[in-house]
Amino acid sequence: MAAEKSFYMTNEGKQKLEDELEYLKTEKRQEVVERIKIARGFGDLSENSEYDAAKDEQAFVESRIATVENMIRNAVIIENDNDNPNVVNLGKSVTFKELPDGDEESYQIVGSAEADPFEGKISNDSPIAKSLIGREVGEKVTVPTPGGDMEVEILSVK
Repeated sequence: MAAEKSFYMTNEGKQKLEDELEYLKTEKRQEVVERIKIARGFGDLSENSEYDAAKDEQAFVESRIATVENMIRNAVIIENDNDNPNVVNLGKSVTFKELPDGDEESYQIVGSAEADPFEGKISNDSPIAKSLIGREVGEKVTVPTPGGDMEVEILSVK
């Protein structure tokens, strides 16, 4: 059997998944069951769009529960090593600027399960993170992007 995929995340990210799982199992499941009961009351199930929609939602909820349970089961908590605080690594926040005169950008590098660019969290699998991991403050790094290579300078790591 193939090895399970590991999901890298912070303690905060794991807690969010545990909270989502609790919500899905307690509240969301009950909501969907109620929708199915109500839709059954409308009569003929073969032409009942409310029933079909509720069953589709039930399948989605059950699938999401299985996915979240798997992610939690295979979670690898990111521990920041304090050996070298100037090296970019998983779980750390990095600030860099695009050269020659771009704006400063800051991101926390997290596992793919926790990535949310709108909250400043990028996946360790992203081109930017892959290029920056293992590099130090002050280094200039070339990042491959679909629009062509981008050169950045690492300004700080936290």
